[in-house]
Amino acid sequence: MKRSTFIMLFVAVFAIGGAMSAFAAEKLGRKDKAFVTKAASAGMMEVQLGQMAQQNGQSQEVKDFGSRMVADHTKANDELKQLAQTKGISLAESMDRKDKKMVDKFQKVKPQEFDKEYMKAMVKDHQKDVADFRKASKDVKDPDIQAFAAKTLPILEQHLQQAQEVAKKVGAGGK
Repeated sequence: MKRSTFIMLFVAVFAIGGAMSAFAAEKLGRKDKAFVTKAASAGMMEVQLGQMAQQNGQSQEVKDFGSRMVADHTKANDELKQLAQTKGISLAESMDRKDKKMVDKFQKVKPQEFDKEYMKAMVKDHQKDVADFRKASKDVKDPDIQAFAAKTLPILEQHLQQAQEVAKKVGAGGK
């Protein structure tokens, strides 16, 4: 008797938890969900491209920048996954088509062109990321998602500044 009561209680708690997660996801606005899923995909892309920079970069600055991208975006991705889980948002295990296309492009870049192409892409990508996170830190409705965006924004601004500096050093412009 005790065992069946325990099992029923466990199932009930699990069902309520699942229903609450689903309710939380429904409660979030479309913009909030879109920001989280877009940020997750972009973060995965940054990690993969950073790994490629560590392997394929010709200059130490590019390799170091790639290493920072892997470390910082892995940390942010882990935080975002936890946040998404608490909000009942299902994140894809892989990047969206646009981000996957960017990774595929860099798998075909010749080694002698890698540094310039990578740093040009990183400047452009981080300009967009900074704008997206700045907007989200003000516009999303969920306070936890807004706090994540606000907390991550200064790191992305540092990435942009560093990307511009390294881009200049490797002859890829910078602004």
